[in-house]
Amino acid sequence: MEIQDGAVVEMHYTLKNDAGETLDSSEGQDPLVFLQGGGDIIGGVETALLGKSAGDSMDLVVEPEDGYGPRMDELIQEVPRDSFQGVDELQVGMQFEAETPNGPMSIAISAIEGDVVTVDANHELAGQRLHFSIKIESVRAATEEELSSGGPG
Repeated sequence: MEIQDGAVVEMHYTLKNDAGETLDSSEGQDPLVFLQGGGDIIGGVETALLGKSAGDSMDLVVEPEDGYGPRMDELIQEVPRDSFQGVDELQVGMQFEAETPNGPMSIAISAIEGDVVTVDANHELAGQRLHFSIKIESVRAATEEELSSGGPG
């Protein structure tokens, strides 16, 4: 069966950045399982998988606009340290969920200078070109339950 929207796909992958550093991998773990067309993986990978079959392998470069998007300066803000009440020790890299008018948003501390904390709501891979090595393990039609629930499992 070829991969199309509504197919359940199992694949192994390795993700690297432009410098060749491994950022994520399913090696030594169970394969990633997802519903094609369900928005569970980035658009650049979903598009490249269309028409592929079990046993296919591919190397793929995904530009930022087809991955996690460009970095947006407006998602970086400076806030007072006392915005983090109840947290004893703040450190660069700590991640939090902030309540916004548009709902919850993940943020990470990118700098701390005195009583000013810089937070960044960009995805950590925003603005980066992503290099994937993919091996498709299996492809099957999704069940009605998987289609109605938005994915396998």
